[in-house]
Amino acid sequence: MAAATIACKVSVLLSLFSVWFVYVSSDSLPNVGAFPPTCQRIECPSYDLIQVGNGYEIRRYNSPVWISNTPIQDLSLVEATRTGFLRLFDYIQGKNNYKQKIEMTAPVISEVSPSDGPFCESSFVVSFYVPKENQANPPPAKGLQVQRWKTVYVAVRQFGGFVKDSEVGEQAAALKASIAGTKWGAAVEKSKSANHTSVYTVAQYNAPFEYDNRVNEIWFLFDIEDGEQTM
Repeated sequence: MAAATIACKVSVLLSLFSVWFVYVSSDSLPNVGAFPPTCQRIECPSYDLIQVGNGYEIRRYNSPVWISNTPIQDLSLVEATRTGFLRLFDYIQGKNNYKQKIEMTAPVISEVSPSDGPFCESSFVVSFYVPKENQANPPPAKGLQVQRWKTVYVAVRQFGGFVKDSEVGEQAAALKASIAGTKWGAAVEKSKSANHTSVYTVAQYNAPFEYDNRVNEIWFLFDIEDGEQTM
């Protein structure tokens, strides 16, 4: 009976997750300044807000730790994120070498390295943020790896609703346009080829069954050398 109950709950969760990626929400959201309600309930990585601009904000993340899938090759960000999420959900439910359960966190991030053509598979690295209490020794697991970011700057654009393949490229282009001609845009371009292999990252904060007040973000990761921040 207990096993049947657990199986039922998992089935419902996966069904809800499937809805997450096909449901189209009419949520509207300003491009900056929305605090994800999820982060009032579960742990999210902390950051320093450096600047709020026209359609973007600049953050500094101080050495967050992530548990990540190996790169997933797919035509669809939505499908790749779903695949990666399910592996990571199993991980936090105890399918790791320590058989240790880990608290849910936000956001789920997908680092995107687009293909060279419209009919070629892109590469996606899907990750969960590791809670602070587990960061010293995250449980290892087959097919997953720990990413320990150094201090990194991030240009951010927010958008609402459910993430759609047809929209993320437009949101990334809008973020690029909003920082063009700024020192942040120059820093992004400078560090893109040198240090960060992904072109952009999609951060999703909400559970599959949350239809309102959804917060998603496009991230451009970049580094700043000493003195550049105050230029």
